[in-house]
Amino acid sequence: MLPSQVVLSVYIITFLIGVPANILAFCTFYLKVRRKPAPIDILLLNLTVSDLIFLTFLPFKMKEAIDDMVWNLEYFLCPLSSFFFFCTIYSSTFFLTAVALERYLGVAFPIQYKVFRRPRYATGVSVFFWLVAALNLSIVYIVQFLPSSGNSTIDRSTCYENFQHEQLKILLPVRLEIFLVLFCVPFLICCFCYINFIRILSQLPSIGRRRKLRAIGLALGTLVVFTVCFAPYNVSHVVGFVHQKDEGWRDLALMSSTLNACLDPIIFYFSSSTVRRALSHCFRSLKEKLHKLKCCNKRVKKDQRHKTYKMN
Repeated sequence: MLPSQVVLSVYIITFLIGVPANILAFCTFYLKVRRKPAPIDILLLNLTVSDLIFLTFLPFKMKEAIDDMVWNLEYFLCPLSSFFFFCTIYSSTFFLTAVALERYLGVAFPIQYKVFRRPRYATGVSVFFWLVAALNLSIVYIVQFLPSSGNSTIDRSTCYENFQHEQLKILLPVRLEIFLVLFCVPFLICCFCYINFIRILSQLPSIGRRRKLRAIGLALGTLVVFTVCFAPYNVSHVVGFVHQKDEGWRDLALMSSTLNACLDPIIFYFSSSTVRRALSHCFRSLKEKLHKLKCCNKRVKKDQRHKTYKMN
């Protein structure tokens, strides 16, 4: 098991970077969807909401790490926070896959896809993704309130850890199903879509170099998120099923999944020109404020020197 200080440090970094980046993305996509909704914006808005829900419940994990991985909060918060924590991890995989599929269809079948490109379809798909993720991760509630044989009490000192044999008999097969359905299928679809997306764009002479580079950045960014953030934790499901036990390195694998909330804004940057403009505007505003503050400090120092000179 990782030292709790390491886990806490990763959680804090994720929270401090992820919150402002995702709030900026949420405001940008929300305003754009209200003004002129497009399927890609609806999908990215849902991805942002997923990250923000994840970050909302991350402080519960921080408190657990501060207490050296002992659950000292009210126990009903344990399954609640765990459910949203894990549910948003897998909802993110769905929305990243949907973005990849939308991009691929847009360049592979531009005319046919334009006919069926309706915001209401993206909304329906988003609702479906949330339901599938929630139903699969309901195991979090089921297994934690399942007492072991000969012991009718529930260990409330830990949260979603130290499972008994009866609990693992239910949990391990479900984890394997989650690995296959909620990770492998989306990952394979993403790989197929982005490989062909880049291949098609590279053959189009009308596409500029900058747009091609953004497309490559989008594809690589998404695959990095899948590989770095989601793969280790999902591989632990398979290893745990084979060994029929809860692997001790799952903490390290789960910690990598938290980085998803930091890396998703990279996807937003390459996917949406609106986000790029909003980010550029924020940097310009910050630069102007720093410049004004610097000029103000110079004037204050100049006035102080002038007063000192008069007094002398």
